[in-house]
Amino acid sequence: MLSVRGIDVFIQASHILRSVSLEVGEREVVCLVGRNGAGKTTTLRTVMGFHRPHAGRVEFKGRPIHGRRPYEIAGLGLGWAPEDGAIFADLTVAENIEISTWTRRTGRPAAGRIELAYRVFPVLRRYAKRKGPQMSGGERKMLSIARALALDPEILLLDEPFEGLSPAIIPAVSDGIREITQLGHAILIAESNIHHVPPWTSRLYVIERGEIVFAGAPADAWRDPRLLRIIGGAPGSV
Repeated sequence: MLSVRGIDVFIQASHILRSVSLEVGEREVVCLVGRNGAGKTTTLRTVMGFHRPHAGRVEFKGRPIHGRRPYEIAGLGLGWAPEDGAIFADLTVAENIEISTWTRRTGRPAAGRIELAYRVFPVLRRYAKRKGPQMSGGERKMLSIARALALDPEILLLDEPFEGLSPAIIPAVSDGIREITQLGHAILIAESNIHHVPPWTSRLYVIERGEIVFAGAPADAWRDPRLLRIIGGAPGSV
């Protein structure tokens, strides 16, 4: 479904990504794990068209999408929930969700897409008339993902969906993401904390200093002391 093939990305004079490759298949949950600054967000932003690769290709369903504008990529069926949420602060929760149904026309009615977003994150229904500044960080994360889901995408890209959340709110976000996978959507998650990698993840990539240093089953990553030192899973690591 989604294929990133050997992309190199520069931001100004800095070489951020070095021959990064990864794959996400249909209905698959894939996690890209790495320390802060390793290149996770740049990878997702390149897929979404915010950065143009200097080399390599990004393909969706066999079609090249690198070089397209973000709104064009969203229109093809890629939903994007950035780390900071990027919700529209002047709009209500209901308006933030509804706006995605204008962005991409599909066979699913807008009302059904909106209702699905509320079903996945039911707490948002209570806050439908609230605006961004009136919501907690966890509620804004849920709204960002719900808005991406209302796009009716085939794949969702979630950047640090658990970052900065209190332990009390993480289960609600995790349950919502799991329900999205059960609906048949593929998901690519960028995560800095391996302990937040969902147990139903089918494949894991580890990125370090802009390079993929591991690709395989999550269980194999847990057995590799070198990787655990990189991603902070080893006892006593930071």
